[in-house]
Amino acid sequence: LHDQAYTLNSLGVVQEETGDYPAAAASQQQALALFRDLGHRLGQAHALNDLGLVQQQIGDYPAAAASHQQALDLFDDLGNLLGQAEALNRLGELSLRTSATAQAREQHTRALAIAHDICAAPEEARALEGIGNSHVQEGNPGQAARPLRQALTIYQRIGAPGARRVQETLRGPNL
Repeated sequence: LHDQAYTLNSLGVVQEETGDYPAAAASQQQALALFRDLGHRLGQAHALNDLGLVQQQIGDYPAAAASHQQALDLFDDLGNLLGQAEALNRLGELSLRTSATAQAREQHTRALAIAHDICAAPEEARALEGIGNSHVQEGNPGQAARPLRQALTIYQRIGAPGARRVQETLRGPNL
């Protein structure tokens, strides 16, 4: 059952990335149920965090917030710092979607501190990008440029596709 739960979770991630959100949600919920039956808290945290992303994509922001927060709480209880950074970045991205820019910046700043401490470059770049985007949304391009450039440098160093997204943001007006 353990392998089946992880397989369903991974399938849900692929389905989300290909835009099949109903199937992704179903796979994530099945994985979550199996992880709960097994008492596997780390698996539950990952499934909740991934389910939250699907919920963001379909616009169910209250459910996404609840899923990401539950994931964050589990990662925190388990002392899983990488999971905490991932969940905080997803909460920050959700806050940006709902125009809660100050909250987004706080969540991304917390994620940045953790990611920096554990040398998790992808999460560090996501946090910097989120901080920059929060300033862009607020109409403060001067404050956005530095964290966005830092995110771009990290994305380019690790060969992540986020580099293109940040380059486009930096080409935007007033940046």
